[in-house]
Amino acid sequence: MAVLAYSLGKREINQHFTIKNAKLISLVVVILLLMFHTALRYYGGGDSCEWLLSRGRYLGENVWQPYGCMMHKYKSIEARTCLAEKRIAFVGDSRIRQLFYSFIKIIDPERREDGNKHEDISFGVESSSLNVDFLWYPEANNSMKERLMSWRHEASAKPDVVVLGAATWSIKLHSGSSETLQQYKVNLTAIVVHLERLADHGEVYWVLQDPVNEEVLSDNRKMITNQQLELYNEAAVDVLNASKRNGRSRVKLFGAARQAAMETITQSDDGLHLPESTRNVGAMVLMNSVCNKILRPIDGSCCQTLPPPNLLQKLSACFFIGSAVVFLVLHVLGNNRHRRPVPPDVESLEEKKPATAAVPLGPKAPFQALCRMGIIMSYFYLCDRADVFMKEQKFYTHSTFFIPLIYIFILGIFYSENSKETKLLNREQTDEWKGWMQLVILIYHISGASAFIPVYMHVRVLVAAYLFQTGYGHFSFFWLKGDFGLYRICQVLFRLNFLVLVLCVVMDRPYQFYYFVPLVTFWFVVIYGTLAMWPQILQKKANSSGIWHLGVLAKLLGLLVFICVFAFSQGFFESTFSMWPFSKLFELNGSVHEWWFRWKLDRFAVIHGMLFAFIYLVLQKRQVLSEGKGEVLFSSKISNLLLLFSVISFITYSIWASSCKTKTECNKMHPYVSVVQILAFILIRNIPGYARSIYSSFFAWFGKISLELFICQYHIWLAADTKGILVLIPGNPSVNIMISTFIFVCVAHEISLITNDLAQVVIPKDSVTLLKRLGAMGLLSLAVLLLTRESQASPGA
Repeated sequence: MAVLAYSLGKREINQHFTIKNAKLISLVVVILLLMFHTALRYYGGGDSCEWLLSRGRYLGENVWQPYGCMMHKYKSIEARTCLAEKRIAFVGDSRIRQLFYSFIKIIDPERREDGNKHEDISFGVESSSLNVDFLWYPEANNSMKERLMSWRHEASAKPDVVVLGAATWSIKLHSGSSETLQQYKVNLTAIVVHLERLADHGEVYWVLQDPVNEEVLSDNRKMITNQQLELYNEAAVDVLNASKRNGRSRVKLFGAARQAAMETITQSDDGLHLPESTRNVGAMVLMNSVCNKILRPIDGSCCQTLPPPNLLQKLSACFFIGSAVVFLVLHVLGNNRHRRPVPPDVESLEEKKPATAAVPLGPKAPFQALCRMGIIMSYFYLCDRADVFMKEQKFYTHSTFFIPLIYIFILGIFYSENSKETKLLNREQTDEWKGWMQLVILIYHISGASAFIPVYMHVRVLVAAYLFQTGYGHFSFFWLKGDFGLYRICQVLFRLNFLVLVLCVVMDRPYQFYYFVPLVTFWFVVIYGTLAMWPQILQKKANSSGIWHLGVLAKLLGLLVFICVFAFSQGFFESTFSMWPFSKLFELNGSVHEWWFRWKLDRFAVIHGMLFAFIYLVLQKRQVLSEGKGEVLFSSKISNLLLLFSVISFITYSIWASSCKTKTECNKMHPYVSVVQILAFILIRNIPGYARSIYSSFFAWFGKISLELFICQYHIWLAADTKGILVLIPGNPSVNIMISTFIFVCVAHEISLITNDLAQVVIPKDSVTLLKRLGAMGLLSLAVLLLTRESQASPGA
């Protein structure tokens, strides 16, 4: 009865919540979100500089998150580059002096707080012609005003950035009297006139007063209460707002440190001065406000102006708009004979069902697919290149990684079904494997779990397992089918690379930025070259004589030697892949070092997959394995021994990964030990007959679009090219993740269908037509390479 209810429940869910309905809902949600964020920026103030300086929250201890944008953590070399040939002045009391010290420690981490109290302090970097001064003016009075006036007449001494604030001394010296507050307003009104003029040629920040811990204050400071400080802050805000020109004051209110201090002032030693961690937050906020628009760090979205679209981006927009116009014209003319073919029930990395089973596409089908792709690319651009949606930083906690992990595995178990076949690594099982691995990798990326080495190392095994499946799947296909034709190779390369090549143009990123696609593309070409090379050894030929098996092993040995030559000679590797035009495929930031790192890390995974496929197919042909429904794969004794070995290897690897001190140390061993984990999983999953007889349709569904999920996450689930998190619903992280994930999955599925549609049109079966199109694509690619060859690298790429 329970099983029947369970089955009916799943059927009811699937009947009403189809993927088509989900996509329509996601489209409506995107339109509503665009309207919401446009209105929010227009009516609520959409200046990310203002967000940075005024609002935020702690994600965890000492990790500050500005509202709606990402804050870059500046290093010394970056700060010196940004502030070169600049003069910066901090003007105020002891709390401004604290901010001054925290600021210069970003520039010079070894700097000590050794200046005399109640005196001016200077700091400089001769190599950068950088000067940062602290000027002791504890009250907003005539002395402060005269200093500001002197800068107007001395152009050589005029600072590029002025940071000032004062109030506590006025409260202390005059016991918090109301007359002093009124005089403060008068003085500040006179001062603001000069601040506005300084802001004509520089940046000026007025620091709002941080709270105090009244219980810890000494007796001579007891009159400095939070109530008094709020009155002085309100006075400062009123005066600055009254000085606005064209509806906006050029003197920026700096209140982020005050908001951070509200949560940390209890850690203050004397109740007045902030703990060092909070001071560092204020200094980093200030550094982001000054430097983000200059250095344009990809993970510092606050205070950045967006660059205009480049030529290729404009051309791609025209291309998609043109495709939409052609589609509309054909639609109006009544050419409605197109019916979408049933998509191949496989994932993009592996073998596809032949296109002959699909319904032929009508003349408007490719334009309809390009129109849909254009709409999707518009969403990509709005999410990660336009200043429409917000972005936030990642912050890892064990709960943000492991709780979603538990959720998805419960869902996976809920959607368990009987397999159509019970062979080892059958289609449903490999889709399931890719699906749950992809979901784990997605959670790993969005939670920032790479900071936790044990999780990092286990996810590295998952990436190696993907490459293992690449070797296994392609070797199996070529061994069994023997199809080395041009049509076959073009189909695979198109399906692997279509989305990434479009993103390279639309998002202005290099091909190597989407590192996994270059990896699987490279290894597919290597597999193809290894097996297509004379003599071509197929299963039919090997069955006639066992000597051909040795030929296959010889080819694999040659491939191993090829891998080792590249792996143990970094100079040779880099010189090989740095040659133009191939360098355009493998360079990132003008270097192939990232490609070297990615390639070397999993260099043996593919050949392990090929060797496993060869051994399995030979054993299967000789009927050594028992793959019937419910049958144990080997004899009971061997099966139990292998299962015990697999469990022990899992436990041993986890202990080893947990004991690693650095990623570098772990990565050195990873290429040699990852295969043990992969084989252990395959044995545990396939030796018991009942385990081979079931699979999770939930995980298998995601496995069919795993490549699209992996690539799409870069821009429409994560943000700032994976450095942050896309924020569609501000102020509610849980709801935001649910909404953005829903849209993200729908988009990935639709791109999978579009790729299948276009593959049938772009890659024809006729050899002559295919060669002509390859020639045209080659000329187009050459034109694009020549257009980009002399252009500068994109900022932050």
